[in-house]
Formats: sequence, C-alpha cells, structure tokens
Amino acid sequence: MTDKAEGVTIHILDKEYMIACAEDERHDLLRSADYLDKKMREIRDSGKIIGSDRIAIMAALNIAHELLSQNEPQGESSQDFNSRLRNIQDKIDRALFESRQMEI
Repeated sequence: MTDKAEGVTIHILDKEYMIACAEDERHDLLRSADYLDKKMREIRDSGKIIGSDRIAIMAALNIAHELLSQNEPQGESSQDFNSRLRNIQDKIDRALFESRQMEI
C-alpha cells in the first residue's frame, strides 16, 4: 500500500468533498462515492425524505442493511431484520425532528 495520500475530489448530492486518499485506494473511493451518491439521489428523488442529514442517514442504513443481509445471522428472518431496521429509522426520524425543533 502506498503511504502517500493525495486529495481526491468526490461529489455527493451536488456537493464537492476533498478526501485524502492513497493512490492505490483512489478507484475504490470513487466507486464508493458514486454508489453513495446514487443511493442518496434515489432517496431524495422518492420525495419521502427531506434534508441532506436524513437522506444521508437513510442511505447509510440502507447500505448497512444490504451488507448485513449478505451475512444474515442464522435464526433471524428477513422480516425480523426489516422490522428492526424500520424501528431504527423511526427513532432517527424522531431524534432529527426533535433536534430541529430545538433549533427553532
């Protein structure tokens, strides 16, 4: 692995971010950023969730769900897992709503 990190510009939801990245990891970083951007755009375009913070959290949860579904533990059904995920999403929505109310 290369020790020298260089700046790589990625774009997520029309925002630009400069990320330090080793040259040999650049391709994976760009693929990851493109994947995240795609997931966040899908969520935003659905119109169900508003606000970049919420969109980012939902995208992260969906990506985590995809990853964990590939390695689903024995004994836990997909329906149970989806129910737990929905509960987590509801808690996040409530917390974000409450924090937004505190700002007002």
